[in-house]
Order: sequence, then structure tokens, then C-alpha cells
Amino acid sequence: MLRKLMTLPAGRRAKWLVIAVWIALLVPAGMLAGRLGEVEDNDNSAWLPADAESTEVAERAADFLPADTVPAIVVYEREGGVTDADLAKAEADAAAFALLDGVEGEPQGPFASEDGDAIQIVVPVHKGKEGWDGLGAIVDDMTDAAADGPEGLDFYVTGPAGNASDSIKAFSGSGALTAITALVVVAILLLTYRSPVLPILPLLTAGGALVGAEAVIYLLAKHAGLVVNNQTSFILTVLVFGAATDYALLLISRYREELRRHEDRHEAMAEALHRSSPALVASAATVAVSLMLLMFAALKSTQGMGPACAIGIVVGLLAMTTLMPALLVACGRWIFWPARPKYGTAAAAKPGVWTRIGAAVAKRPRTVWIGTALILGAMAIGLTGLKADGLAAQDQFTSEPQSVTGEAVLAAHFPAGAGDPVLVLTGAADAAAVSAELSGVDGLAAVADPVVKGSEALILAELEDAPTGDAALAAVERAREAVGGDALVGGSTAVLLDTQDAAERDSLVIIPIVLATVFLILALLLRALVAPLLLIATVVLSFGAALGVSALVFEHVFGFAGAEASFPLLVFVFLVALGVDYNIFLVARVRELAPTLGTKRAALEGLSATGGVITSAGLVLAGTFAAMGSLPLTFAAELGFAVAFGVLLDTLVVRSVLVTALTLDTGRWMWWPSRLFRFRDPVAAEEDREPVAATR
Repeated sequence: MLRKLMTLPAGRRAKWLVIAVWIALLVPAGMLAGRLGEVEDNDNSAWLPADAESTEVAERAADFLPADTVPAIVVYEREGGVTDADLAKAEADAAAFALLDGVEGEPQGPFASEDGDAIQIVVPVHKGKEGWDGLGAIVDDMTDAAADGPEGLDFYVTGPAGNASDSIKAFSGSGALTAITALVVVAILLLTYRSPVLPILPLLTAGGALVGAEAVIYLLAKHAGLVVNNQTSFILTVLVFGAATDYALLLISRYREELRRHEDRHEAMAEALHRSSPALVASAATVAVSLMLLMFAALKSTQGMGPACAIGIVVGLLAMTTLMPALLVACGRWIFWPARPKYGTAAAAKPGVWTRIGAAVAKRPRTVWIGTALILGAMAIGLTGLKADGLAAQDQFTSEPQSVTGEAVLAAHFPAGAGDPVLVLTGAADAAAVSAELSGVDGLAAVADPVVKGSEALILAELEDAPTGDAALAAVERAREAVGGDALVGGSTAVLLDTQDAAERDSLVIIPIVLATVFLILALLLRALVAPLLLIATVVLSFGAALGVSALVFEHVFGFAGAEASFPLLVFVFLVALGVDYNIFLVARVRELAPTLGTKRAALEGLSATGGVITSAGLVLAGTFAAMGSLPLTFAAELGFAVAFGVLLDTLVVRSVLVTALTLDTGRWMWWPSRLFRFRDPVAAEEDREPVAATR
């Protein structure tokens, strides 16, 4: 019954039913997917756990400050000093800003700087029903209202609203990211199959999987409280295209083999699905379960990213094991034109490079795996230089948008924290004492008089440094120490500080859980204990090497200031899950061959049989993640590079060299304590005695 269900898409009539069902599902799914942006929450404070100090401040400060309001800081600069006409222009702009839809209350200012070279206006902006996405439109309206100023007067919108606006515009390039990702997939498929028609089917299927996944995620975000943001959206795009295309490559490879053995293409696809589905399901389950473990994160943004990406993996697997085989069978052999596989012909020659690599490794497997492990360990030393404690606003973009330029201008002429104060909540009776303590905190430029309402008081403190910089974060830490546990310190800088603390906690908690879970999955799949331990060790070593090299590249090649606090955890989850993914494809084939060939010979045959297709799959996944560099965001560029480099390292070195060498050196002990460990047929026994001769 299970085999019939698994091979249903290969049926003569069932294939048309499968295609019809997918079309019927994708029509409404397309409408729901287009609304995903409506439920995205890009407010940093909404990502924090409910017990975070800054979260409590944000909730309780609503009695003192307008809810859902953030400051947009407008700064003017003229070299040589602002003129009376410049001040008049700023006053007129402030009046115009007050009339704009989305501006909450009266703007503060204009204020001239002490050096006379700049002017500042603080405009309270209401996020409205569109949330942070709506800030981009409000900032654009402010820019239009302030246009046509005196010649030589520069104008910028910065502060939290300006930064949010530029971030939204950067993420708006996700459409281009999808197009670039699709082009990468097509290019690699063309190189792999040398067919101008075949790449269309995986591309269409992956696109359908993305639409289906986005529809499911929209429904969960709308009705089940799933937290998603722009980061989740663009990661989902590259992950679905990359992983789904990987599954397509493995299925197509097995289908081509079976077309040479079966005259009927339906029988060939049924056999291909029967043979490849266990490995596909196991690998997808490993990735999906690993991603689901992100639900243990304290950061809600990370919590939501896990299930969202897991949904993408599951829908991608469903599409590639149902819709994709149905389309392939419906099209027939001509889809492989011009190299159509013919029934009864010899199988295509195995990639000589993988046979030669296997033979070279088999000569001295222990020397090879020890040497490879040492090289990877040396690459991991670069981890000591990784600075993953958050990025200041000016470091979050690979380009320099107006908010970054404006922040630099603001810092040059005003206290850099002006307009984005620290919020301190305390009891009304303690307000005077807390104000006195804050006045002595290094890094706070000024402390306003307490505002008392009922039994509570709110104190605003201005930072000396840019609110997103390390100095400001340190000042908030000192403020919390100074006021003690009875007063609460919040504001946007405190939100960043709490986000970093939560991200560090997530790494410490989730990484061991992911390793333990992946070990259990591999142990169940391979029915062994030694092989899962070795495979996890190789993937962890690969992760360390990839992150170590990435840290060096970020600092010395790209010139990045650091990385987001959640960066190491996300890279770990993606590389461990995807790295084990490729190991499953290889080791599953080795285990399939081991009973007849013996483990050592099966390791060489498995490498030769899977080397080409797994390498192509690795290139696809690396290419899709590398496409993230098209977004002008440091986080996207860093995550894309680290995962792409790690996937290539795992595909070309760890899987082909390190895992093969370990398998050859360990032999049948790989399968301990399963029955396969105890099984010795004549071939296996001979291989155990003469491993080198067998590879000559």
C-alpha cells in the first residue's frame, strides 16, 4: 500500500489527476501568497520574549507616549553654516510634516546645532495599520515635502523611522532575488543536463512549491500567531528553490537510470520513486525537524523562521515527489532532448573524477581523513575573530542609504542619541532618586525631568552616542546597573541589547538540541550508532571551517564591521541540516550496496554513483544562497556567503573525501550495532582483507 501511494504520480491516469490537483491548489494559494507581506512583523521589539525588560517598558510606557510611534529625525546641513533662509525652510517643513498622514503630534524643532552648521527636527511617526512597512511611504512623503530647499542645503531623514524605511526598501529587492535565484537554478541545470527544455520542469515545480509554502505561512501568521518578517521571506525563497531543486536533481538522476532499464516510462518512474523516495524523505525530514527546533528560541523572529522554513522544505518535497514526477512522465523521454535515454542502452559512464578520487582516498584512508580533519580544524581558527554581537545602523547596509548618511551628519553636529531616548520607568516615589542615578551614568548626555502619572514615572535620557552603536549599548547596561531592579530601562537601544542577549541564549540552548535530534534521526535511518556519530562530527567540523573562513573574509575582504547576534545559530542550523542532507544521499546508497559489495567497496561505488548528482545539488544550493548577496544588506550578504561556502566545502571536500575516507577506514564498524555490522558475505570479507587492491 505504501509503495502504491509513493508511486501514484507515475500512474498512467493518476499523473493527470496529480497535475490537476496541484493546479487547483495553486490558484487560491497564489492569492494568499501575495498577501504574505500583510502579516510580516518587522518591529524589533515584537521579536523579543514577553519577559524581556525592554518589552515590559514598551507595554507600560503606552500610558506616557503615543502607542506605535517612532521618531523620524530630520537633519539639514550646510557647509559653512546654515542661513536664516535655511532656518525658515526648516520651520516651513516642520509645519508641513505636521499635516502629513501618519505623523502623530507636533514635530519638535527646528533646533540649530551649536556649531551652526546643521538643523534638526524630530517628527513623531505613527506606524499605523501597515506597521513598519508603512514607514517607507511616510518617509517618502516627508522627503517630498522638504524638497526644493535652498541650494547647498543637504537634507536627510534618519533615526528609527529613517532606518526602517531604508530597510524596507532594501527588502523590496526580494523580487529581483527570486529572479536571480531562478536564473542560477536554470544555469546549473543547463550545465548538468545540457538540455534546453528539462530545466523548465524543476523551475516551475520549485516556483509552485514556493507559492504553496507562502500560502500556508500566511494562513498560520494570520490565524495561528506565527511571527514572520522580511528576513524569513527572503530566506524562504532561496531555501525552497535550492532544496526543492536538489530533490529534483536526485529524482531525475534515478529516473534516467531506470529509463534505460524499463521500456515503459511509467514503470521507470515508479521504480525511481520507490528507490529514491526513502533518501529524499529522510533528508527532508532531517532538515525540516532541525529547522523546527528553532521554535525553542527566545527570539520570536527566530521562532517563526524555523516553522516557516520547515514548511518550505516539506512543501518542496511534496512538489518534487508528486508534481515533478507527474510532469516528467506526462512529457515523456523527449524532455531530455538532445540526450534522450534509450531503453536497453548501457548506463551513462560514471563520472571519472569521482572514481579517481575514491581510488586515491582508498590507498591511505586513515592518512586522508586525519589530514583533511586537521586542515578543516585550521580553517576553523578564524572563528576567534568573528564578532557576532549585532550591527550598528550604519553597518547594516552594504551601500550607504540616506539614513546612514543622516546619522553621521547628526553625530557630527548634535548628541548622536538625540531624538531616540532611553526610556526609564520607575515608581513615582523613586523618580527623583532614579533621575539622580541616571545623571551620573557615563554615556548619557542629558536626563529629562520625570513625568509622573499615578504611581509610575517615566524618565527620558538622551544618549551621547548613536543609539545602535556599541557605546550606546554599554551605556544602557550601565544605566540598568545604576537604577537597580526596581526601575526598568527600555527604548530602541535597550531592545537591541535584549535582542543580543536572547540570541546568545538561543545559540547555547538550540545547538545541542539540534545535534542530539539529528543524531537520533540518523541512528533510526541507518540503524547504527557509529555512522551517525561520524557523520555529525564531519558536519560540525565543516561548519566550524566555513564560519572560520567566513569571519576572515568578512573582515579582510568585504570590510564588514561584524555580524548579527543570531548569525552563528542560523548558519549552524542551515549547514548542519543541509550537510547531513548530502551525507544521507551518499551513505544511504552505500548502505544499499554494502550487503552485496561489502562496506569498503560500497563506499567507492556509492561515491562514484552519487558524486555527480550531489555535486550538482550542492552547486544549486550554494548558488541560490549566494544570490542573497544581491540584497544591499550586510546580514543577507553574510548569511548567503557563509552558507554557500559551507555547502560547497561540504559537497566537494567533506562528503567526497572525509566521509569516504572514514567509511573506508572504519569498514563494517560503520554499521555497529546493526545486523549489517555482523553480516559478512564473501565479497565483504575479501574487501576487508584487500581494500587497496579492490580500487586499482
